[in-house]
Amino acid sequence: MDTTQLQAAERFVVHQKMTVLTNQYVVSSAGPDGTAGEVVAFAEQELMALKEQVIVYTDESRDRVLCTFEADQVTDVGAVYTVRGEDGSPIGSFREKTLTSLLRSTWVLEQPGLTELTGRERNAALAVLRRIWDYLPATEFVPFAWPRHFDFTEGGRRWMAVERKFGLRDRYRVDIASAGLDRRLAIAQAVALDALQ
Repeated sequence: MDTTQLQAAERFVVHQKMTVLTNQYVVSSAGPDGTAGEVVAFAEQELMALKEQVIVYTDESRDRVLCTFEADQVTDVGAVYTVRGEDGSPIGSFREKTLTSLLRSTWVLEQPGLTELTGRERNAALAVLRRIWDYLPATEFVPFAWPRHFDFTEGGRRWMAVERKFGLRDRYRVDIASAGLDRRLAIAQAVALDALQ
């Protein structure tokens, strides 16, 4: 899919592939019913790296880079992740709001020329319940059953939604409501919601 077609897409499906040494994500365009179509990106994150970095390719062949995102520091707490195009120029950035995320995961997504978007878990009660679940004994082997959904908004207007679907593997539907939001930045943020949480 060329850049113009990618920028016109309004919906994607992101699903994680099971591997031992890397986190891998296949991103496909999606129709109105959420069915995966053409592969538009393939993201790969090395596990146990000193500094978080994810390379997003145009497909699984890994021949061409679509974009990358990398933390500005070694520790995750307070890190800003800069998203860069294939030529290395910055597209935008995102970061987790550490204190706000103690109860409800919250991200800030920035793109030059656009307003700052705030992405937070849609359901505050489920966010708190998920945190309690993490502290219960013997739950580390039992996944939290209810999916997390994020809405990225500005002034009450939703620009993007990322919804986790039920299933054994992590699978997300990404809906974009703004033509101005760079799809590479949106794809990077959607992958980060799984890879960095």
